[in-house]
Amino acid sequence: MGEQKLFFEDVSEGDAGPEVRHELTRTDLVMYAGASGDFNPMHHDEVKAKAAGLPSVFGHGMFSAGLLGRAITDYVGIGTLRRYRVRFVKQTWPGEVFVTRVTVKAKRKEDGDNLVDLDCALTNADGEVKVEGEATAALPSRS
Repeated sequence: MGEQKLFFEDVSEGDAGPEVRHELTRTDLVMYAGASGDFNPMHHDEVKAKAAGLPSVFGHGMFSAGLLGRAITDYVGIGTLRRYRVRFVKQTWPGEVFVTRVTVKAKRKEDGDNLVDLDCALTNADGEVKVEGEATAALPSRS
């Protein structure tokens, strides 16, 4: 089955994209470190993390931003994203279950494009915000 397209006419302010849920595992940390080249020991070495005063190793911020980015593109479609900005609010820990939130903040036409502005966040299962951000997508029109 092909990618389902979201059209500009089909979204309204306040609409929410589908949630993406993911439990952060230590395997995620190792795989992301290998893929990104970010081998900071705070992400994989329990002994060094505790020696630095942390309760455990913690997740890579860009891994969290990637989970949130996936939720956005799952909603608006691949190739439509024009802007994506995030702010890292709190550290992420192995065992936490993350939930994405993507909400349509505004719709506008600009320079011939049908733009949709989105508010987005990655929270843990308790609702604690870990990453917050905003994005803009250019959606196709039905006409």
